Amino acid sequence: MTAHFRSPRPARRRAARPAPRRRPPGKRWGLRIGAAASVLVLAASGIGHAMVTGVESGLGRVDAFKGMSNRPGGGDGLNFLVVGTDGRDKLTAAEKQKYHLGGAPCHCTDTLMLVHLSADRDRASVISLPRDSYAEVPAHTDAVTGAPRPVHAIKLNAAYAEGGPNLTVRTVEHMTGVHIDHYLEVDFTSFMRSVDAVGGVEICTVRPLRDSYTGLALPVGKSQLNGGQALQYVRSRHIDGSADLGRMQRQQRFLAALIHKITSSGVLMNPIRFRDVADTMLRSVRADSGFGANDLVDLGQAMRGFSPSSSEFTSVPLASTAQTVPGVGSTVRWDPVQAPKLFQAIREDKPIAAHRGGKAPRGRVVDVPPGQVQVQVDNGSGRAGAGTSVAGELHATGFATTDGPSASSLGTVPRTVVAYDPRWDRSARSLAVALPGAELHPVTGQGPVMQVTVGRDHRAVQRVRAEEPPQKPGGIAAITGDQAVCP
Repeated sequence: MTAHFRSPRPARRRAARPAPRRRPPGKRWGLRIGAAASVLVLAASGIGHAMVTGVESGLGRVDAFKGMSNRPGGGDGLNFLVVGTDGRDKLTAAEKQKYHLGGAPCHCTDTLMLVHLSADRDRASVISLPRDSYAEVPAHTDAVTGAPRPVHAIKLNAAYAEGGPNLTVRTVEHMTGVHIDHYLEVDFTSFMRSVDAVGGVEICTVRPLRDSYTGLALPVGKSQLNGGQALQYVRSRHIDGSADLGRMQRQQRFLAALIHKITSSGVLMNPIRFRDVADTMLRSVRADSGFGANDLVDLGQAMRGFSPSSSEFTSVPLASTAQTVPGVGSTVRWDPVQAPKLFQAIREDKPIAAHRGGKAPRGRVVDVPPGQVQVQVDNGSGRAGAGTSVAGELHATGFATTDGPSASSLGTVPRTVVAYDPRWDRSARSLAVALPGAELHPVTGQGPVMQVTVGRDHRAVQRVRAEEPPQKPGGIAAITGDQAVCP
């Protein structure tokens, strides 16, 4: 059975602060998966009500909350369910071929995100909901056949095909115990057009990204993505063994980069360009009927001064093993302990990530998490205690240092050397980032332990971090937006 996480709070939504600022902010976050950019633009533009009304009229409407009852109680802040569908009928044949968008759409949700805007409007929490999550949908009328269907097991992304936005909202509320205030839906077309409208988005990666299914091919370092390339980036699931989980992480990084691009670009302060961009972004978006022009105007006042560090991203913690369900297929189960804690934090309007202080050092991102890299340090610098010092600094930045430092068998060396087995070359390159100027020496058969010989040239260990933080016992793995964007 799917766990029911019910809020202990009364069903009545209570105002956390003056009403004018309450609903707007949330919206901006909801639109973020593609058309979200439009709301972000609206938020910071400060334009008049008349122009906002004109832009808002371009939104498609859907009654996502019709007939809903027995809903979770409300807490502080606002909650948005943002879904990305695989609609592609408005793309050209050339675009479909270029960006590998052939085949028939499944009419299901390709992406699901729960977005929480804090009551003080200073924080937005984005939670990715795995599309293959095991779910039990409430009794409903099938959207295709019109026949009544009882409660039954399903993959979360299939709820949309069976009952549209309404069943999707009901299912997510049932699974999370979080009251959804607004529903926002973006398809492939609006996503691509939105990215192109803001002039593309910059993405960084620490390893080459290739996926023959989507056609994605990105080199190491920074890449400027247009709309089609951005769609390839957020859709790719066959880059490595992380599959859909890795894809969700890339989606979160893309959204952080999109927010950064919008809030730091001149489009927000240029009413003419703003109008053109917003019109493009909203052309294919659907939202619930309660999402209106007044909300967008209020949002503009509430979101001034927003930056990537105001956002935080995570995915629902999962149980260690997948489960095959007859008639449904392979599903992922939510962690029965950590998932309820995450949604409780959302209901209680608490942050889910550790926010760095303004002057806190930011480590360089490496491919392999430091905790997975074993390191033995020897001192070849000719300076007493240098090996111990370097070992301590490497341990402090997360590397798994082994034993105690010893004198180098190579004697005194001019440059720091990292000896490694070629089978662990990714680990060696990640370690080398922490030791600027170090030479990499492959040694066949050495095994998984990296052998570092500190040279006379060594000055300091560079702080590093993994792209995604490891989930800690009793905690939630989350990053802030400023950790996700390019340095």
